[in-house]
Amino acid sequence: MSSQPATVLLVGTADTKSDEIAYLQERIRALGAVPLTMDVGVLAAGHAPVDIANTEVAEAAGTTIEAVIGSGDENTAMTLMAQGAAANAARLHAEGRIQGFLALGGSMGTDLAFDVAAALPLGVPKVVVSTIAYSHLIPPERITPDLIMVLWAGGLYGLNSLCQSALAQGAGAVVGAMQAAQPPRMDRPLVGMTSLGKSCLAYMVRLKPALEQRGYEVAVFHTTGMGGRAFEALARAGRFCAVMDFSLQELANHLGGSVVTSGPDRLTGAGASGTPQLVAPGAVDMVDFPAWQPVPAVLEGRAVHVHNRLIASATSAPSLRRHIAAEIGARLAAAKGPTTLLLPTRGIEQWDQPGEPLHDPEGLFAFLAAMRTSVSGSTKLVELDAHINDEAFCGAALAQFDRWVAEGVVPPGRS
Repeated sequence: MSSQPATVLLVGTADTKSDEIAYLQERIRALGAVPLTMDVGVLAAGHAPVDIANTEVAEAAGTTIEAVIGSGDENTAMTLMAQGAAANAARLHAEGRIQGFLALGGSMGTDLAFDVAAALPLGVPKVVVSTIAYSHLIPPERITPDLIMVLWAGGLYGLNSLCQSALAQGAGAVVGAMQAAQPPRMDRPLVGMTSLGKSCLAYMVRLKPALEQRGYEVAVFHTTGMGGRAFEALARAGRFCAVMDFSLQELANHLGGSVVTSGPDRLTGAGASGTPQLVAPGAVDMVDFPAWQPVPAVLEGRAVHVHNRLIASATSAPSLRRHIAAEIGARLAAAKGPTTLLLPTRGIEQWDQPGEPLHDPEGLFAFLAAMRTSVSGSTKLVELDAHINDEAFCGAALAQFDRWVAEGVVPPGRS
């Protein structure tokens, strides 16, 4: 490892936050790291020293600071500065000049910070100290998979001991993360897998060790909204040698109007990148909702399973299941790479079995019938006389994976 101190890219608006930036610079240095400060303000010059002036940020966006200031409104101006800041951050990281990222801001600075965080790869520590941390104002799709947020309480204007406490935590978070960071090794081909936890979907317990014995690394993503977003982003970037996307419940949630969604692009990333994908409709018979809220009107009268105090699930109506099946078929048909759909006909999650709270044979029959007619294009359909949690399902998945390896579709594992 290098003996040189790590460098933090510190981003803020020097025109309105000079005192706060100066305080963060002091804290970062006190922790043994080096701040490299980028000014993204557009109002006036601040007194905090900066390494990258706002003029350079504007140039990186293909414009000038005068044009940014004269662009017409603050939203347009900060959007342009976000483009320049993200471009600068990506360049600095590619050049090896920064090892972490820290930003501070209100709604404006936070909006910009999300673009900068998205420009940096997974494994680079990213911390945002924000007056709107964890707010409903923040669309989940703007949050990068490894982002850390600290609520900047009492930090709207000027320094005080309360906001200094939050700023100091932000500095400590990014410096500590840089000291402890272990970027993904990627020394073995990586298989991306989705699941919903062992109590609902249990195939990962068998599949993960079996794939590891074959020389693959396996990353299992929890499909409760944010997990699916991370999975899709990595799949779209081609980071997986293959995917076993066996929990599509976030797609069902999205189509059913649930807030527990990974967005409209679920089940498209691997297909867009041409990554070989094994897919199964795990848990698509359920629609999630926050357990601390009343059952949504659209789900009233449906069987409900309360998983914990945060999340509950209700069975979806047969009409919604048919819609889900059609959408799965359409998304798989658009894939650029090899695609196999495993269809377990005895059930698709733990709680749909006889005696369990979400047992619904009529709904399962409607979904299976619709799924059979929805498969098109080059998608290969494999029906299994098994439940998704049965050993037979795992055996079928491994058999198709091994065929792809033998055919050269998936690279061989490495010991």
